[in-house]
Amino acid sequence: MSPLHGIALKLSAVFIFTIMAALIKASSDIVPPGEAVFFRSFFAMPIIILWLALRGDLSQGLKVQRPIAHFWRGLIGVSAMGTGFTALGLLPLPEVTALGYAAPLLTVIFAAVLLKERLRLFRLSAVALGLVGVVVVLWPRLTLDGLDDAAALGVACILISAVLRALAQIHIRRMVASEPTAAIVFWFSMTATLFSLVTIPFGWVWPGLIGAAQLIGAGLIGGVAQILLTSSYRHAEAAVLAPFDYASILFAILFGYFFFDEVPTAMVLIGSAIVMAAGVLIIWRERQLGLQRGKARPKMSERM
Repeated sequence: MSPLHGIALKLSAVFIFTIMAALIKASSDIVPPGEAVFFRSFFAMPIIILWLALRGDLSQGLKVQRPIAHFWRGLIGVSAMGTGFTALGLLPLPEVTALGYAAPLLTVIFAAVLLKERLRLFRLSAVALGLVGVVVVLWPRLTLDGLDDAAALGVACILISAVLRALAQIHIRRMVASEPTAAIVFWFSMTATLFSLVTIPFGWVWPGLIGAAQLIGAGLIGGVAQILLTSSYRHAEAAVLAPFDYASILFAILFGYFFFDEVPTAMVLIGSAIVMAAGVLIIWRERQLGLQRGKARPKMSERM
């Protein structure tokens, strides 16, 4: 394994995903969220198919053991994507990014409830700290002066998206027991494309040349980012790479400032820092526990 190579791939993926979000946001005044989901999913498929073919995994990517599991993965994922894209059109990019950090915190809670994973006091405390950070980000929106109808809808959408993304992660953890990664990646893009077509009656429009270029670009680079993200885990452990997810807030601040004239408030920055600290604490603790389990295994084998 090459940790530095993995970190470089992970940072590249996070950076490209932020560009993708900026492109979706730029087109949010032109097309509805369901149409944006279609472009994001459909135009990512050629990139993913090419990648699977080059790896020799295309045949594996087409085979499924549990079709219904892929159906639910697609439904949950496309709902998370649609609500997230709606929020991008209603809230500043840095704020959407910061509130999206609630997803990994909620994953910890859902893993304890749905997967019966043990929720230790340290991890529970870190999750509570992270949720405090989310409230700090939201605090200006909770006043009567700071919460108009559009902002209220945006906040609701990104929080719903965070819940759905966390549920998707739990669902994927169950799927990997029977489904290859290639199949999960390919069929998610396929099902997301098909589910997005259901939103046609709600007002799809022709986006024009610039809008179409933005949306097609979002789909293509989204596929590239997905591949880079997947590849990063071949070179470094998840615990090493996880903290670099939080680089997205730095990229979001830069893109928000230069392209959308969005300046993050002090509360967004403070809340983001609290959420990031909570996430890093969880990652650090899990890594420590992993090291302890690794040391315990040789001792157990010596007794046998």
